[in-house]
Amino acid sequence: MYAGSRAQYRSLRRLTRLPDETAVWPTHGAGSFCSAPPGTERTTSIGAEKQANPLLAAPDEEAFVSRLSASLGSYPAYFDRLAELNRRGPAVLTAVPSLPALTAGQVRALLADGGHVVDVRPAARYAAGHIPGSLSIPLRDQFATWLGWLLPGEAPIAFVTDEDQDVSEIVWQAYKIGYERLAGRLPGGMAAWQQAGFPACATAFVTPDQAPAAPYVDVRQEAEYVAGHVPGALHLELGALAAHAAEVPHGAVVACGHGERAMTAASVLEGAGHISLTVLNGGPADYAAAHGRHLTEGGAR
Repeated sequence: MYAGSRAQYRSLRRLTRLPDETAVWPTHGAGSFCSAPPGTERTTSIGAEKQANPLLAAPDEEAFVSRLSASLGSYPAYFDRLAELNRRGPAVLTAVPSLPALTAGQVRALLADGGHVVDVRPAARYAAGHIPGSLSIPLRDQFATWLGWLLPGEAPIAFVTDEDQDVSEIVWQAYKIGYERLAGRLPGGMAAWQQAGFPACATAFVTPDQAPAAPYVDVRQEAEYVAGHVPGALHLELGALAAHAAEVPHGAVVACGHGERAMTAASVLEGAGHISLTVLNGGPADYAAAHGRHLTEGGAR
């Protein structure tokens, strides 16, 4: 990483020789794990960056490398795997990938044989009832990120969906990060599962005013946590949660910024044997307001 940082320093020094009015456009959308934290503007200029960018204000190469390294957070596990995949080149698709229909029995057998079941329904739907041992990853723009961060790329995956969800979106998001062992989906979702006589689990999903007096576990990224968190919160990033599941207190309230990542975290913890968890439908500011508290800044783990 340091060799890349030093090369970037030299590259930026060359760019600063351009006229101040030179426009700068993003290489991709804000929020990428492979970039420093972005600002709120979509475009900028060389002159504006000279004035406001703390990295360009670094007095020398060593200070630049130190600042850049400190600004980068954790990144998805699949990044490491994709480097080799991109070097070799992906397999050529001869047809549009699909998700075959699976019976409830086939899904159950896949899970028992070491495969994975990913439930892509909204967090509230997962909370109301889900397959024991399944992983909640709501289908949204960040779906591929969490799929690739939390699951290995080798084991087969089955999906639980709502009937109105776009199955092709699941397939394309998975394929673009090299996840091609997609076993299929369960038509009928949880209704089909329960009609087959198989058990289901539920997870408490509550608004901040309904949250119990219990330890608060914050699974957001470090930068989010530092910017403001509930006093006394235990900070465990979602991407590293499986390795730290034993640190989570019994009956904890699991929270993120809105509720989606927290539900994913709860499914990870339930898979590790935790019970009686509560997921917060909201964020730290909502929780603090409901409980008459103020957020604390700093204190990164």
